[in-house]
Amino acid sequence: MEQVIERPLPKPSSADYASARLLEALVEAELALEFLRRGLTRNAAGKAFQAWRAVLAALLKLELERLKALAKSEEERRWLEERAVPRVPTSRMMSLSRLLEELGYERLTYITDRALNLHDYQYHGPDPDMALSKYRTREEAAYFIKSLIEVVAEYAEKLKNRVAWTEEHERAYSALVGGLG
Repeated sequence: MEQVIERPLPKPSSADYASARLLEALVEAELALEFLRRGLTRNAAGKAFQAWRAVLAALLKLELERLKALAKSEEERRWLEERAVPRVPTSRMMSLSRLLEELGYERLTYITDRALNLHDYQYHGPDPDMALSKYRTREEAAYFIKSLIEVVAEYAEKLKNRVAWTEEHERAYSALVGGLG
């Protein structure tokens, strides 16, 4: 599992990039489940967020040409190719999700909003006043972490026929689905 995360990603222009990011999503989601089992909800939130970010990177790569066709300028097209796909900036995840929704992907902004809430939780922890985090307790956060992990597994299933799905993907997917029980 660690070898997958530590392995360098292919160049974003590579055909294997979406496949590598989807494998990363599966492994990050599995790590999130492991942290949940250990009671480490803030770490689990961070891993669930990273898993969703990797799913978005895979989607952005798979849909890059269609997204570039929606762009209003050459500068936007360049930004999508050079910045959005390889980095998926946290500050632009909502707008990138909205663009993907325009291409027919459903609920992406809702899911991304959930992921960003978990990202806040990772840094601030439970917050009874809900000023810095949307989750008042560790149990609330754990519920939404698991919910996001389930969505990552759903997207992996949907995308498996659009990427180079390897035995490594299958093992990671099976472990994740088994862990979700």
